[in-house]
Amino acid sequence: MRVMSAGDGYKYLLRTVAAADGDRSLSTPLTRYYAEKGSPPGRWMGSGLPALGGGRIVNGEEVSEAQLQLLVGMGRDPITGDPLGRAYPSYATVSERIETRTAALDPTLAPAEKREKVAQIEAEENARTTRRAVAGFDYTFSVPKSASVLWAVADAGTQALIADAHHAAVAEVIAFIEREVATTRVGATGPDGAAAQVDVTGVIATAFDHYDSRAGDPHLHTHVVISNKVQTAQDGKWRSLDGRPLHAAVVALSELHEAVFADHMTRTFGVSWEPRDMGRDRNPAWAITSVPESLVVEFSTRARQIDEEKNRLIDAYVQQHGKQPSAAAILKLRAQATLATRPEKHVHSLAELTENWRNRAGAILGTDATGWARTVTATPNATPPVLRADDVPLDLIAEVAQVVVWEVGEKRSTWRRWNLHAEASRQLMGWRFASMRDREAITGMIVDAAEQGSLRLTPPELASSPILFQRDDGAVSAIHRPDGDDQRPSRRGRRPCGPWALGR
Repeated sequence: MRVMSAGDGYKYLLRTVAAADGDRSLSTPLTRYYAEKGSPPGRWMGSGLPALGGGRIVNGEEVSEAQLQLLVGMGRDPITGDPLGRAYPSYATVSERIETRTAALDPTLAPAEKREKVAQIEAEENARTTRRAVAGFDYTFSVPKSASVLWAVADAGTQALIADAHHAAVAEVIAFIEREVATTRVGATGPDGAAAQVDVTGVIATAFDHYDSRAGDPHLHTHVVISNKVQTAQDGKWRSLDGRPLHAAVVALSELHEAVFADHMTRTFGVSWEPRDMGRDRNPAWAITSVPESLVVEFSTRARQIDEEKNRLIDAYVQQHGKQPSAAAILKLRAQATLATRPEKHVHSLAELTENWRNRAGAILGTDATGWARTVTATPNATPPVLRADDVPLDLIAEVAQVVVWEVGEKRSTWRRWNLHAEASRQLMGWRFASMRDREAITGMIVDAAEQGSLRLTPPELASSPILFQRDDGAVSAIHRPDGDDQRPSRRGRRPCGPWALGR
């Protein structure tokens, strides 16, 4: 996830969008723009859409640049242009700050002294970060590389079905965000005020499909930009999303999407999944069993470039500091390597990309790649079983919860609920469920049990809150305690959890 700034921050999403309308006789956006250079236009999604333009925007409808400019750029209704709550705050740029401070200098200063003061001001202001109003949150939903490879070489019909599985998983995770993550704040901040975290009617989002990585490898992914403008369920007013839970839940949402997508692929094609080792300090990657690792490696050019640069940076770190970097430092070095090796984006049509991908895959497989994909996606008679929530016994839930607490405790000294949720999704990745509701139910039960196996560090609420100020989901905590505090850091122990850490 990356934070999107107000103004023209949205424009990068439009740089690769195909200019033509595509063949309207084709059924899906991905196939409709098969022969056009670029990616399909964005589409609207989210249950907050009915509040816009008198309900004239519906799920799946195409997004125009003018609509994006109004909503993301200006915080206005994309149909009527009416303001959605308060306007985005504006902040002075670096040059404006320098100009203001320079104008305030003593006019009696000698020229040499003034030049010295101005140089100091410029250095200070250039070192400061420039604040930008938050217009939205850009979530990138990517399918596993093995699925991208399968999609890349398959025939058009199979490509459409794989894309449908991806879109369905994205929609289900966005709905989960609306239920479990998205909130806003009402009240007054400060020493004498009280801010309450309350529900919203839904989120307003735009989704943009992309086909490939910057290295030209298959990389089916979707950018979903969730607008920072939301309507408060309590009084109908437009406010901003509370960004804290959105940041806290990022990893858990990523793990959930991957698991839900795998469920859809198994239910559609009958494929099975397996974990593959990704090396030290990285979680295993789940891959479609029938997609050989040689194909995955062939189409992982960006990963190789990043790993090579990361390893070089680690060697430089060891030479400078005389020790290996910590896990957190390695993450920063990897992010630095990603930026350092980032090539320019080249725009191609899906037809051009597919032809190239099929030729490369055929050389690895030694056979026709499209025929191979047809064999892999032909639903076998023995389709892997899928589970309903009622199929999972309570003692097994307790066992998995113990593993979740142990794994989280090995990685961190304290943790929050979303850390447990992410690990629960990892532990359940090998399980295939019949629906999102079944997966969500079992994941939630495991996370609840994992909380009970952790030691609470957050102090409990000593006074009961009136029903008016309690959460609608029946939780005993007050709406004046942010939901992020409910995801308290904890540790393994015998007592109920809180902020959590390892207990004895």
